[in-house]
Amino acid sequence: MEAELHDKFLFIIFANCTNFKKIMTDKQLSLWKDIKAYFDMSNDKDREAAIIEGITATISFRGANLWILIFAIFIASLGLNINSTAVIIGAMLISPLMGPILGIGLAVGINDLPLLKRAGKNLFIASMIGIITATIYFFLTPFKDTQSELLARTAPTIYDVLIALFGGAAGITAQCAKDKGNVIPGVAIATALMPPLCTAGYGLATGNLAYFAGAFFLYFINTVFITVATYIGVRLMRFHQTEFADAARRKFVHRVIAAIVILTMIPAGMMTLNLLKDSLFERQLGLFVKENLRFKGTEIVAKDVINDSTLKVVAVGNAISEEQIAKAQTQMNKYSGLKGIHLEIIQGMQPDSLIALEEEMGFIRPNTQDKVSLIQEQSLEIEKLKEAVTNYQRYDKATKVLRPEIKTLYPNVRSLTLTPVKEMPIDTLPPRKYVLALVKFAPKYKQSESERQRMKEWLRARTNSDSLVLVTTK
Repeated sequence: MEAELHDKFLFIIFANCTNFKKIMTDKQLSLWKDIKAYFDMSNDKDREAAIIEGITATISFRGANLWILIFAIFIASLGLNINSTAVIIGAMLISPLMGPILGIGLAVGINDLPLLKRAGKNLFIASMIGIITATIYFFLTPFKDTQSELLARTAPTIYDVLIALFGGAAGITAQCAKDKGNVIPGVAIATALMPPLCTAGYGLATGNLAYFAGAFFLYFINTVFITVATYIGVRLMRFHQTEFADAARRKFVHRVIAAIVILTMIPAGMMTLNLLKDSLFERQLGLFVKENLRFKGTEIVAKDVINDSTLKVVAVGNAISEEQIAKAQTQMNKYSGLKGIHLEIIQGMQPDSLIALEEEMGFIRPNTQDKVSLIQEQSLEIEKLKEAVTNYQRYDKATKVLRPEIKTLYPNVRSLTLTPVKEMPIDTLPPRKYVLALVKFAPKYKQSESERQRMKEWLRARTNSDSLVLVTTK
């Protein structure tokens, strides 16, 4: 009897557990269906034939499309030339460049070789016309200064890969939807096809092949990864595919695409690593100065690393002693990014420092036996101070005179400071006197070595100084 009751009890428990599992499984399936319903595009998706027709209609560059591209290139070049973000955005909205790029992705996704050839040919034509148009503009314009908007397109990174990938994904999703909204213009702005193409033209017009290579590589990244995103989107949405007559040819096409993607990502990844290294170096440099070169009455006004081997720091106010400089040099080796860099302190004579020193020299020294000698010594020191003040005032006036001139010659200069300095080496070498020219540029402006040398010679001639050190900052 007990055994029979026990068996019935176990049966009831088993039945309840089975029902519970079934109920939970049903609830989980229901929840999963609800989640899938939110992401389901089947109701929003346009007819496949209409999608393909819409993309292929924007591929060709003839007549109006070609003229619109040329005008958009001129507008973008003007925007880059005058450093106007609004004008550049306007050019990106006008540009019809997205058409053949989406066409290539679609052609690869549905195995349509004639469409692939047509889209590739039109993209090549559009790219060449764009570069030629931009080159002509920048060759003719009298204003050839490198603006920050131009510089921003010369060093692509892995982040540009991600922007192009997600931008392309948004683009193909919008193309497949019945209501396309304003996504396509947004994709054109985000992926920024026009500015790098125009910057490549600027590089050719000015003979700067580094700018050309960097900008064209950014354009190539955008093109490749918008294409990849389009290809993935077409495959995920299960577009009807044309069967290859030759299976080997299909494998070859897919391998070529994979090789292009990988070869594009490798240099972009390397540039990103260099960017991260530079960021880490700047962070450690700022931390080193903050922790080791901050003294009462002393202000660090500029710092610059020369040839990755020498850190020049410009300090004004109270003088930093040789012991403090030597200690800072020792501490520098504790920062991984600063090991092996030599520290040089450039100390300027500012009015506050001179007044403080003059007041100190005015005090009567105790235990002085020869008052005549003391007076002579003090008179000599005062004369030196007067000479230093006169010297400082001379360069202060020179600064005011040269500021308008340097602004005309170098529009990217934001400020100029001239001051006589006395450099105190940490070794046994004697002090060195020269004029320090501190020039502050606009953010992201990159000065070439030849431009730096010309600026230095011009400042030396205008200040009539035998020795001048140029320190640039941003």
